[in-house]
Amino acid sequence: MRHPDAPAPGTLLGAHYGHCFGCGGEQPHGLHLEARAGDGVSVTAEFTVRPAHQGAPGLAHGGLLATALDETLGSLNWLMQTIAVTGRLETDYVRPVPVDTVLHLSAEVTAVAGRKIYSTATGRIGGPDGPVAVRADALFIEVKVDHFIENGREEEIQAAMSDPDQIRRTRAFEVNP
Repeated sequence: MRHPDAPAPGTLLGAHYGHCFGCGGEQPHGLHLEARAGDGVSVTAEFTVRPAHQGAPGLAHGGLLATALDETLGSLNWLMQTIAVTGRLETDYVRPVPVDTVLHLSAEVTAVAGRKIYSTATGRIGGPDGPVAVRADALFIEVKVDHFIENGREEEIQAAMSDPDQIRRTRAFEVNP
């Protein structure tokens, strides 16, 4: 299922769009999540929970953790060279994640059926083998680039389409924003 042109294992995938809250560097309070290609159709990622990400005092907001899982799961689409959006995200919160914690995430595709892509992800505290804090199962739906053109704000779509950086321009539409 891994596309022959997919980035090699260990490759930093980078931001698909600079203004993406999950991975973009142009969002001051974003996650700045960094994902790397893994073996097969898998990725690893990490981000640091900062004070701007808290819900309860000193703890990460649960919606933010779901966003981190969604972003990591969406990165799997790069390995399949597929444009897809989140159709369903089921999240389990196992333990609180304190501010200043580095959350280590891993995700993999578990099945593909037509336009449906099934995947799973886990977020761990303290390292790739640390205790599980969050996990998710997801369903992504393959779409055409027209999905974004017809539903996004025209000025952002045009900016992404005219970006001279070819890699970034094509990646802007490869994962769920």
